[in-house]
Amino acid sequence: MSVQHRQPDRRAYIFVGGGTGGHIYPALAIIEQLRITDPDVGVHILCSNRAIDAQILDSEDVSFSPIPAMPASTRPCGLVKFVSSWGPSVRASRQQIQRFKQTHDSVIVVAMGGFVAAPGARAGHIEKVPVVLVNLDAIPGKANVLIAKKAKQILTAAPTTGFDSWQHIAPIVRTKTMNRTNPQDARVNFGLDPHINTLLITGGSQGAASITNFVRTMVDQCPQIFAHWQVIHQVGNKMSDSAIDELRSTYRDAKINAWVERYIDEMGSALAAADLAIGRCGAGTVAECWGAKTPSIFFPYPYHKDEHQKHNAQVLADAGAAMVLDDLIDPDRNVQAHRLAFAQVLESDEIRSRMHLAFEALGQPDGASEIAQALMKIES
Repeated sequence: MSVQHRQPDRRAYIFVGGGTGGHIYPALAIIEQLRITDPDVGVHILCSNRAIDAQILDSEDVSFSPIPAMPASTRPCGLVKFVSSWGPSVRASRQQIQRFKQTHDSVIVVAMGGFVAAPGARAGHIEKVPVVLVNLDAIPGKANVLIAKKAKQILTAAPTTGFDSWQHIAPIVRTKTMNRTNPQDARVNFGLDPHINTLLITGGSQGAASITNFVRTMVDQCPQIFAHWQVIHQVGNKMSDSAIDELRSTYRDAKINAWVERYIDEMGSALAAADLAIGRCGAGTVAECWGAKTPSIFFPYPYHKDEHQKHNAQVLADAGAAMVLDDLIDPDRNVQAHRLAFAQVLESDEIRSRMHLAFEALGQPDGASEIAQALMKIES
């Protein structure tokens, strides 16, 4: 067995979070800022074993390993999976902490929220290393509330009612999202016309069937509002090949040039290409639209009882940079309720220009830099 030698004055940060890009991309943004301050800093991401996590992280210059964490559930089958995965997830997290203890002077666990973060934070407490919670949503989830009870420091990228002691920082966005690519070049990267208005449609890494069905129905019923528009459409990894082909045919039949794929590798480029974005409003998506200054129409995830996605987007809606519409799930109901508002934004350059200018009053979403500075100051 090789002997690992401790390198003096070195810090290691183990980020725990995954299951969606919404937990992973903010971690990557913070890591980027940590490396600017200290190029030799040790970093590792503990993620879920969902395919999307590896898909994102395989192309990044950061080590990662999945743990078998599962979301908590009140359903019998889900509860069994959660309970049975807890011990192995804590043990796997402890092993990673112990490895870094052998080679670094201090180890800090950075919990990015969600079901992966909870066992990782527990492992940090057992190993007696500092645990820092990074909260992303305006209404913290149960895991974050639990982690916060023993966290050494709590940083929240969204205003949170009832958690006044949590330190509020700006939204977290990667530098390449804010360093806006030329829109014409970005459109060419997607095989689109560089000079035509571009609509970006997303639903997160998992996709959003109700948003896709709303847009498809709008194209079928009101093709005229898409005149002089082209589309970048991320459908998520749950859509079948045949369904993707049908969607492409819908656009083609309506004479709308469209790039339709399961996943967008370079979201910064897609946002740069877009004159308008439509999608869910997870904290990461809201931050990215903010960083890119892209006018947006948000459909909050309709199955969250606490409606935290709606609260995530409220700061952009209040500023006039975004519009938040209720997702009624059924495409015909969505079209009936939102056709006029959607059409007005697509057809009015003036409305979109006002939305774009509204971002100026919001300032820069430089939360990643703030968190990196805070992490560097923590004493282990």
